[in-house]
Amino acid sequence: MEKVVLEDILRAGQTLKGVINKTPLHRHDLLSEKYQCNVFLKREDLQVVRSFKLRGAYNMIHSIPQERLNSGVVCASAGNHAQGVAHSCKILGIKGSIYVPSTTPKQKISSIKRFGGDFVEVIQIGDTFDDAFNKAKAHCEEANKTFVHPFDDPLVIAGQGTIAMEILNDMEAPVDYIVGGVGGGGLMSGVGIAMKSLSPKTQVIGVEAVGAASMKQALAQSEVITLPHIDGFVDGTAVKRVGDLTFEICREVLADVIVVTEGKVCTTILEMYNDSAIVVEPAGALSIAALETYKDKIKGKNVVCIISGGNNDIERTPEIKERSLLDQGLKHYFIVNFPQRPGALKEFVGEVLGPNDDIARFEYTKSNNKEKGPTLIGIELSRKEDYQPLIERMDKKGFQYTRINDNPELFGLLI
Repeated sequence: MEKVVLEDILRAGQTLKGVINKTPLHRHDLLSEKYQCNVFLKREDLQVVRSFKLRGAYNMIHSIPQERLNSGVVCASAGNHAQGVAHSCKILGIKGSIYVPSTTPKQKISSIKRFGGDFVEVIQIGDTFDDAFNKAKAHCEEANKTFVHPFDDPLVIAGQGTIAMEILNDMEAPVDYIVGGVGGGGLMSGVGIAMKSLSPKTQVIGVEAVGAASMKQALAQSEVITLPHIDGFVDGTAVKRVGDLTFEICREVLADVIVVTEGKVCTTILEMYNDSAIVVEPAGALSIAALETYKDKIKGKNVVCIISGGNNDIERTPEIKERSLLDQGLKHYFIVNFPQRPGALKEFVGEVLGPNDDIARFEYTKSNNKEKGPTLIGIELSRKEDYQPLIERMDKKGFQYTRINDNPELFGLLI
């Protein structure tokens, strides 16, 4: 298996001159105050294609011999790598076939077409990145084209590692922790190699969403495994299987892999926008979402969080808010069977709901029997501590109910 060394990253830095932005690294005062440390954000959301992926994609494609380039390139991506490949194709004047899952946000599809122009075609296929990946590889073999892997390629990894070089050049003080999201593992492999060589005392921390923790599972089992199912919400890192090369590298360079809930990611997205006017996509929020887990360890330290991308589709905002409220314990769903007595609904609103509780959803499950049929009710709380008193008041008043939040199958069916 081909190794990646510091010299590969230094060469990639030369290749990328004039192609990428040298993205800002700045101290974030609110996060620094919250966690009693110095939190610096590496703003790859301000990259040319609004994510770090251009670094690895261009470095790899630029290395392909011209006679091979004439046949065109193929890639599979959850969205950001595709934009990097598309932009590279336009710069180099070559054709690209780009496979993405059918679940890829519209915003990313539009961006791929904008960055690639007439040089690329976008093929939406399958439900996950892995589905698109398999179709792309098959097309490569049939058409004799070059596949640009989104993470498991030495040149791609070297390109991503240039982020670490920029961080070290900009930081005046030693970096105690550097934190970044892990999907296939290309980003933190490249960053980890550079840090091991130039700043060996830095703790390199990877972060995954709980619904797609493929690297965490692989490291726990000491081998690459394929997850049977994943939650694709954090689309930039939602892969069932990490790379073979990236697994071997991450096993050597990562000090830890933190797993955070999708809801925590959503809360982070909303906080970053509301507090700092920074637009981060779910994968880009992973590094900040992980700080809570390490809050005791990072006190007084210098921490760099890589904001890996800002390609967030505004149409996802309602889902982001919903997942955030659920994760914080501020939104709860019930199936309520109202007692067959006059004024039961009025009693529920007036005597069961707390003064700061809101009904966010109210839906009769049987339109032909509204008076006696069960009712779906969503209640939004102002504090999670208000939940238990709500339950106690429902019990005291004799309302029969089913907690939907505690029932994944019922929740998935109704919400």
